[in-house]
Amino acid sequence: MITVANRIYVNPEFGDAFEQRFRERAGLVDKMPGFVSNQVLRPVNEGDPYIVFTTWNSRQDFLNWVRSDAFTKGHAQSGTLPKEAFTRSNVLEMHEVVQDSARPDLAPEPHGGPFNMH
Repeated sequence: MITVANRIYVNPEFGDAFEQRFRERAGLVDKMPGFVSNQVLRPVNEGDPYIVFTTWNSRQDFLNWVRSDAFTKGHAQSGTLPKEAFTRSNVLEMHEVVQDSARPDLAPEPHGGPFNMH
């Protein structure tokens, strides 16, 4: 299992509009094989990023998503906020799940090395 955290630095005056984009999302990721969950996390401290946090059964499942037509369609509205809505570039992080207290029988994700989307 892996997690993917997309840290998105949103100008506070655009926070409501940013959140609304996720409430109205296409939801195509939900139908992808290996998809577990999607959370959009709002920062509580000024200057911290929003985090779009997804969980996948495997690294390959996530790669299949980002290489799919559904990914392109699902992100079609992501460019609808103006450039000034973001205070800096987003940061994408992938983590291999070593242990999950809610799933004690989960086998650790094999160590897969550096991530390359292409």
